Amino acid sequence: MLHRKHVDAKGNWVTFRPDIKIMDCTIRDGGLMNDHQFDETFVKAVYDTCVAAGVDYCELGYKGSKRIFAPGEHGAWKFCDEDMLLRIVGEGPRPIRLSVMADVDRTDYHTDILPKDKSVIDCVRVACYISQVPGALDMIKDAHDKGYETTLNLMAISKVQDRELEEALAALAKSPVDTVYVVDSNGALYSEQIHDLVLGFLAALDGTGKHVGIHAHNNMQLAYANTVEALIVGADRLDATIAGLGRGAGNCALELLLAFLKNPKFHLRPVIECIEKHFVPLAKNLDWGYSIPYLITGMLNEHPRAAIAARESEHKDEYLAFYDQMVEKD
Repeated sequence: MLHRKHVDAKGNWVTFRPDIKIMDCTIRDGGLMNDHQFDETFVKAVYDTCVAAGVDYCELGYKGSKRIFAPGEHGAWKFCDEDMLLRIVGEGPRPIRLSVMADVDRTDYHTDILPKDKSVIDCVRVACYISQVPGALDMIKDAHDKGYETTLNLMAISKVQDRELEEALAALAKSPVDTVYVVDSNGALYSEQIHDLVLGFLAALDGTGKHVGIHAHNNMQLAYANTVEALIVGADRLDATIAGLGRGAGNCALELLLAFLKNPKFHLRPVIECIEKHFVPLAKNLDWGYSIPYLITGMLNEHPRAAIAARESEHKDEYLAFYDQMVEKD
């Protein structure tokens, strides 16, 4: 088992922790629902909302390889070319840090991630499964050496064995990565498990100056609760999306998180306005959020791809057949 130390709750009900930073990943994670085909007006609205709300980071998409992903089949936010980013954020200083995500084995990071002084990007987030950690370490070093803040998002944490996790965290502790994220890709974890995982990450990274983050999916309606649990025990980098937009059942909703946090730098009203103007119309054509198929895959600790396929089929409301199929498979 991961070594865990006793940690008191960070802060209390009437205080705020200035160390907490929020990463809005609406465009990046939400883009998984429509092949990153958001128009510039929508992306600009999300970016401006994040600025007005006092959010610390805005993640605008991926640095996907154009050798692997055909540009004609994917939107601009799959690649985040500098000219597209500049059209959204403009020239000059910004009150918010920009982030992109780079998946191990799916990005030409040596060439597509430019030196920091030639890019508007501030933070490169490397995403990998446990078996891909060696490749992720090389990507982290590359981005760090180019001048970026870096994170490692360890996906599908609910499927990782303790020994593998201990070895990965030991390697990450020695790396230049700035933040390591607990990622509940399957939306399968309960708050007690998040509690122990975050404490384990904190213990493994103790003394390194690295941060611990949380990225939660909402298959069992626990993304918000799990994010709150993570921050209570010490995580200080929190992922969220406007209206919970994200792959499948979506993510921790930014508006819920802002309503919980006490820091006066955060502002809820701009997010509510953005939801009314842009997300209510979006919901008429894009299917995300809690549903029974996502509950079933989350309960079984399965990737939600089967639930996504079910939601896109003509039998999308045949819940019992999907339940029987998944339980028999499991």
